Amino acid sequence: MEEEIINRVANSALEVFDLEDYYTKGIRSQLDISQWLLEGFLLKEKDFREALKSYDWTQYQNQYVAVYCSTDAIVPAWAMILVSLHLKPYAAKTVTGSLEDLETALYQEVLPTLDYTSYKDKPVILKGCSKKPVPMSAYIMAAQRLQPFAKSIMYGEACSAVPLFKAVKS
Repeated sequence: MEEEIINRVANSALEVFDLEDYYTKGIRSQLDISQWLLEGFLLKEKDFREALKSYDWTQYQNQYVAVYCSTDAIVPAWAMILVSLHLKPYAAKTVTGSLEDLETALYQEVLPTLDYTSYKDKPVILKGCSKKPVPMSAYIMAAQRLQPFAKSIMYGEACSAVPLFKAVKS
């Protein structure tokens, strides 16, 4: 006699919060400004401005761009600002830093706009495994936004979730 297999996870009150569901679609690019520095280290203002003027910015049309410098050059703040102004007509978003910084900025825009009330008094699993580059900062932001609503918050998968938070019974 075979026993029926019951999916207890599917039948439970567990709610899964998957950050991949809120991943901003679009092409991500990195732009290294060291290409416009003398030997990758020295910013000569006139040459820098000329290089930016002649650069083909259209290649970043509707892309999310992380602007950074791959060398140890000391770059004045205005240089990054100037690059961002050249990108403004083309890029969907520009940040200074890494691709992870870019993903963080995108989640900072999306997560505050969500309605978390559907998680009220429910156990929530913050889904851990991701096929997309979800930064740790997004998990932190999501957990903090879920905390006022959730009965409990766990991290990982239903089969191996790590408890993070449990609401105090009043």
